[in-house]
Amino acid sequence: MAKNNHATAVQEQYDASKIQVLKGLEAVRRRPAMYIGDVSSRGLHHLVYEVVDNSIDEALAGYCDKIDVIINEDESITVVDNGRGIPVDIHPVEKKPALEVVMTVLHAGGKFDKKAYKVSGGLHGVGVSVVNALSEWMIAEVYRDGAHYRQEYERGVPKGPVKKIGPAKKTGTKISFKPDKDIFKRVKIKYEILQERLRELAFLNKNIRIRLIDKRTGQEEVFKYSGGIIEFVKYIDQGRTPIHKKPMYFEGEREGVPVEIALEYTDSYTENIYTYVNNIHTIEGGSHLVGFKSALTKTLNNYAVKNKLLKNSNITFTGEDVREGLTAVISVKVAEPQFEGQTKTKLGNSEVRGIVESIFAEGLSNFLEENPSVARKIIEKCLTAARSREAARKARELTRRKSALENSNLPGKLADCSIEDPEHCEIYLVEGDSAGGSAKQGRDRQFQAILPLRGKILNVEKARLDKILSNEEIRTIVSALGTGIGSDEFDISKLRYGKVIIMTDADVDGAHIRTLLLTFFFRYMRELIDHGHVYIAQPPLYRIYNGKEEYYAYDDDERDEILQKLEKKNITVQRYKGLGEMNPDQLWKTTMDPEHRTLRQVTVEEAFEADHIFSMLMGDKVEPRRKFIEENAKYATNIDV
Repeated sequence: MAKNNHATAVQEQYDASKIQVLKGLEAVRRRPAMYIGDVSSRGLHHLVYEVVDNSIDEALAGYCDKIDVIINEDESITVVDNGRGIPVDIHPVEKKPALEVVMTVLHAGGKFDKKAYKVSGGLHGVGVSVVNALSEWMIAEVYRDGAHYRQEYERGVPKGPVKKIGPAKKTGTKISFKPDKDIFKRVKIKYEILQERLRELAFLNKNIRIRLIDKRTGQEEVFKYSGGIIEFVKYIDQGRTPIHKKPMYFEGEREGVPVEIALEYTDSYTENIYTYVNNIHTIEGGSHLVGFKSALTKTLNNYAVKNKLLKNSNITFTGEDVREGLTAVISVKVAEPQFEGQTKTKLGNSEVRGIVESIFAEGLSNFLEENPSVARKIIEKCLTAARSREAARKARELTRRKSALENSNLPGKLADCSIEDPEHCEIYLVEGDSAGGSAKQGRDRQFQAILPLRGKILNVEKARLDKILSNEEIRTIVSALGTGIGSDEFDISKLRYGKVIIMTDADVDGAHIRTLLLTFFFRYMRELIDHGHVYIAQPPLYRIYNGKEEYYAYDDDERDEILQKLEKKNITVQRYKGLGEMNPDQLWKTTMDPEHRTLRQVTVEEAFEADHIFSMLMGDKVEPRRKFIEENAKYATNIDV
């Protein structure tokens, strides 16, 4: 059985006495969003993560090295591990088998007093009982003490007692469940969503083998990374070119907090730092990230001065300078993590800052001394970034709304709305002047602003901020939005529109412009996406007219459904190649009227996967892009040829 170096199991017996109870389960079905975030696709897949997290906790404790996640044909899920198996002896307080307590009582688990588990992720013990409460049915099977045990549940209620159904040579737990269609809007498990999270877990926990099986399609994948987060960094940077041969790796443990850091510098211009606490992605960072950033800036400045690499200049590197082109993964394990906010997106433990800072500063300092050629390349990159920062500062002056729009060669390019409350305002970024003209005529001038874009904006994946801000289209976008740009100036509170809507043609050029805009927002105005302000308009692909009425279809299936309902006589089907083919009235009715339009909100479910795809599609390397297109071509629809 594999042992995990970072979470040595506390050698105490794991039995029913270790299962602590804090009570109550009825509210879960009444208010599911309180426990799993929402009842859409995100909440649905969260159920799977909760069950998998229990298996990962067994792995962290050193008792499990194999986990199987199976999507069954009926959209039910099975998770199997080779850990110790949930205890089945009688709980001393509840007077029921511990398995039943864990599966049916909120806040019941072996993770509160840290005797059975040193560290754990999940939702502090609410996990599997919440999954049970929100499932049509669940079956828990346990293999331990030489026996096979089983209990079945319906919407969280046991259908009978825990039964011993035979002998068993192995140990482990097998949980099967079917998410309740009365709770979730749509019970459709997406392979790709589970694939991303399981890959991430395998990167973060080296030597654990996680297998994902989809019985609906026969698809199967195994995730096992002996290099751990070093391989994680390489995966994220597939589309970029590193400036040194292999990622740097540092690990250490202080005050019972193990720290792992992997990083590499590439020839790109954006920073990509991913932080984790007990396998939980801390999207908003926290004390571990502050410690990392502080150590990086100090250590590189000290090394540059000590080795006289600043070429007699008065430059002192800022954090922005030393993080340009950096990809890093920081993973810490904390016994008593304090997370700010219910969603666990920011680590609050102040002591972790000093621990990460000291381990990383010491490790990086030694690495630079031992690898002077790599150190020199990094310092040169930081120097170039520092000089560009000054150029970008000057370029940013041009983006201030008043001067940029007044000095533009296109006076009146932005057709603004009349009300000024951002919450009720929206701006359409429209491809092309003709579509922009239709949108200006068709819009509701009170709350809808139109900004026509002429041609394709710059590919920001291949440019520094100073060059990006020399692009007129980007300058105009930044000016219109009002937020400023760059880490020291961007201020989301100054955003002038609650919705920023990208509206492009449904052809190859439109898709390219949409991707360029999304890359720009993802790299330089990420908070717009994180706070739910960016949307993609969904114009119809077809207009169907039968001489009396017109219908609009947004894909081929919808077109076929409409055609089946109508009589076949005198029907004309028009496929829209571009927004410019619609008159203002049609554009309003189908794409801009809040009562009838469809907007797709842009979210970043998994930031590292989004980053990986953006860098691959928009970066310099051709081979990863070719491979991506070959693998995903089968999913493409509405291809324009």
